[in-house]
Amino acid sequence: MLSLLLLPASLTRLSAQAPQPARAAGSWAQLSRDAGRVGKPAWRPMLRYVAALHQKATHPAAWPFDYEWEDLGPGYVYGNAFGHWDVVHEALDVLPSYPEHALHQLLNDTKNQEPNGLVPGSIYMPGGLSGRDSVRWNKDTQGHPPLWPLAVQEYVHVTRDSAVVKRFYTPLVRQLTWFENNRKVESGGFFYNDILLKKWESGVDEGIRFDEVAPGALACVDATSHVYALYTIAAQWARQLGLDAAYYEKRAAELRAFIQTSLYVPADGMFYDSWAVKNPALRNLPFESMWPLVTGAATQAQADRYIDTYLLNKEVFLTEHPIATVGRRDPKFELRMWRGPAWNSMAYWAARGCLRYGRRAAARLILEKALDDSARQFERTGTIWEFYNPLGGKPEDVKRKPTSKYNQPCRDYLGHNPVIEMARLYDSLK
Repeated sequence: MLSLLLLPASLTRLSAQAPQPARAAGSWAQLSRDAGRVGKPAWRPMLRYVAALHQKATHPAAWPFDYEWEDLGPGYVYGNAFGHWDVVHEALDVLPSYPEHALHQLLNDTKNQEPNGLVPGSIYMPGGLSGRDSVRWNKDTQGHPPLWPLAVQEYVHVTRDSAVVKRFYTPLVRQLTWFENNRKVESGGFFYNDILLKKWESGVDEGIRFDEVAPGALACVDATSHVYALYTIAAQWARQLGLDAAYYEKRAAELRAFIQTSLYVPADGMFYDSWAVKNPALRNLPFESMWPLVTGAATQAQADRYIDTYLLNKEVFLTEHPIATVGRRDPKFELRMWRGPAWNSMAYWAARGCLRYGRRAAARLILEKALDDSARQFERTGTIWEFYNPLGGKPEDVKRKPTSKYNQPCRDYLGHNPVIEMARLYDSLK
């Protein structure tokens, strides 16, 4: 097991001596201008609206953040909140137009990392629809999908500011330490505590994968793929900083082999959680099966088969508004949060998974269908929805959480709508 107490002294020095971030060009005005000239003309009213919503959702620096912070969107029913994988989507959406703001969100995200390496999920701030008057967050039992290093990589790619890696390398190593010490499965892979506590650490509230499985530390395909990505990035950053990358390279290779063999069923051409690999009765079609493609852990043959059999299949994930979070032909498919509805953020990651394996046409199709329907619904309702009806119907007809008083997708929700970035990506694939 890793121990934070045993981190090399060089990591502490990196953190202590890290320079302040360089000022990057960009502004809200630039984001608005860019939103008005990317993608199809029919999308642009929605894109300009989202650009303005980013600015509206941004607040001045306040404890516990060092920089201005962006909430999940003014329509979030649980009030002003920051973090989770939502902030990654928001940062990616503004990044090329306002890189300084994107960087500040990533620095805010890692600033409140716990000493044991846990990066907290959502930090709930005062204000918003909840009327909350104090700050609170879970500091011990619930993390979130660690996608923020991918956004840092994108920041470096856009700005060419590779020096910023020094700011994020130590938080990355600490988070890997936390996963190794708290979410590692002894037989291989990693898990999210959805399987133990139903805290929805995976970000997929009430996901179908945990309906029948018995509680236990069992390898989850999403958690294992996400940690694989952390190791590959840690190895890259270590080499860049002149540090030893051997351990990270070894762990990445081990996880890649584990995903390709122990979390894959060749007969189905499908990635599953470990319990579904062992028990065919527990096999379903959740979108989380795509993460080995997004992170690059799948082989080319596995990726091609998955894309052709599932991502481009209208009876599975390629619904009218892709991607369905549960395959349409799955008996568990329903028009209820994370059990069928489409989230634009997941269409974005699915497209990136296709691109990683050279499937440009597949990526473009997914992006186009998702943005086409988002724009149609915006023209009809004047808002950007938390998630969408995968069958192309009204988002108002999709259920959120039937057991709560909030049983409809949130309006004006930014955290899962990187639609400006999706339009940019679409344009790049022409």
